[in-house]
Amino acid sequence: MGRRKKEAPSAHREHIAAAAAQLFQARGIDGASMDEIAQAAGYSKATLYVYFANKQEIVSLLALQSMQMMYKCIAQALAQPDNIRDCYQRLCQNLLQYQAEKPFFFQMVLTKINGLAEGQPCLPEEKSTYEVGEDINRLLVDYLLAGVAKGELRPDLKPLPTIFSLWGMLGGLIQLANNKELYISQAMELPKEQFLAYGFQLLYSSIAN
Repeated sequence: MGRRKKEAPSAHREHIAAAAAQLFQARGIDGASMDEIAQAAGYSKATLYVYFANKQEIVSLLALQSMQMMYKCIAQALAQPDNIRDCYQRLCQNLLQYQAEKPFFFQMVLTKINGLAEGQPCLPEEKSTYEVGEDINRLLVDYLLAGVAKGELRPDLKPLPTIFSLWGMLGGLIQLANNKELYISQAMELPKEQFLAYGFQLLYSSIAN
């Protein structure tokens, strides 16, 4: 603990949040107490409260981290200015990799992040999370508009409702394939990868021109 005392407060917060993420993944957010988080992180409960006032602050930091990972995932997929379908396929593969490597954080993006109510107080991390989400929306809207301009995507698409719907369907499809892999294998006689490839193509067909 002597070495840790010399670390910046942000390093302590990161360390505590990482320990909390492991507990939350194993037990759910409601299933882990601040006492257990402190123990897992190697801090006393009193020291834990120096860095986080409550569990919601920890969850808010993890939500921000999940959105930052998502931004990187999407930005990398759309960075190369090749054809629209190739970008979409890279996006699907990046999302699959994100879910496989960071399942807890991927789930957080789907379930724990909402908009900000106007005039209501919020944590700094909640505001930052919202801002990252808006950056993601801009990336995807630009991608969609580029596809329409190139004639590869339908001209009647409404940008923001389309990207929000597409994100929900892609995220849901990935989670479904992960949760129902045995059923997909037995009932459909398909490996998960083939089922996902079919689903991804089906979704792209809904926006393709």
